[in-house]
Amino acid sequence: MKHLLSLSGLLASFAALPAFAQESLRIDGLEIIGKPVDGEMGFQPGVTRLATDIHDLDYLILVIITLITVFVTGLILWVAVRYNKKRNPTPASFTHNTPIEIAWTILPIVILVLIGAYSLPILFRQQEIPVADITIKAVGNQWYWSYEYVDEEFGFDSYMIGAPATLSAEDEQAGAVANVLNPAMEAKLAAAGYGRDEWLLATDTSVVVPIGKTIVMQVTGSDVIHAWAMPAFGVKQDAVPGRLAELWFSADKEGVYFGQCSELCGQAHAYMPITVKVVSEAAYAEWLGKAKAEYAGIAQPVTVASN
Repeated sequence: MKHLLSLSGLLASFAALPAFAQESLRIDGLEIIGKPVDGEMGFQPGVTRLATDIHDLDYLILVIITLITVFVTGLILWVAVRYNKKRNPTPASFTHNTPIEIAWTILPIVILVLIGAYSLPILFRQQEIPVADITIKAVGNQWYWSYEYVDEEFGFDSYMIGAPATLSAEDEQAGAVANVLNPAMEAKLAAAGYGRDEWLLATDTSVVVPIGKTIVMQVTGSDVIHAWAMPAFGVKQDAVPGRLAELWFSADKEGVYFGQCSELCGQAHAYMPITVKVVSEAAYAEWLGKAKAEYAGIAQPVTVASN
């Protein structure tokens, strides 16, 4: 019985770990920059070179497509009016027009070459992984993320605030219901430094990285295919069980950024957000010291094939 009670206490302490870690490792005072906003159009603010590249490419292609659409629509309208039956009772009949045929062959080639010349360097920049200042392993699970700071030898799990794993007995007594936004859940969000607008976005623990450093994320899955996506960074990588893929980013603005699992992964796919906090080097060093003390030596509960 004594050993059983000791084991129960140990398991309870591990279950409560995310709550303690959230309090001791919390970083306040950061602006929330990367998140979806109701009623707005366009991209989230790009804070990496990769994101601004994607935005520029999208704008270029949008301009090209708009010009083509306007030209073709105008041409159709002009032909419909100029050569209708009333104005052109005896239609002309011809089969070839060499200048036009040359033009509609060469012009699309030029447009495609222009798009390719602009987009290929962007693609290579995304896929050529630079030397990392910090390497972080992200493992997708149903339905949360596990992170490991590879060089520092510690890791932690990250759940959406409001997921069943984040609710304590006190939360339930206060009226909190898993995956339901109610006053008790709003209070839980507020206690973590978030508001109701961050519901379905905020997590109990966050990936913390320093500004301006090259971060390499090693991405895999433990069960089904997930995807680690952060719109403000311009990155998305499938997390495939048994495979270790990589992405990289270097954020140039401090703040809080939200992402989501972007691959349909089961019942609670919608409740699998990602939170990244970009901080100063001094704040990162302080957080890292606390994180090592909090997490170092704690065995990760899931072992994946890519370990």
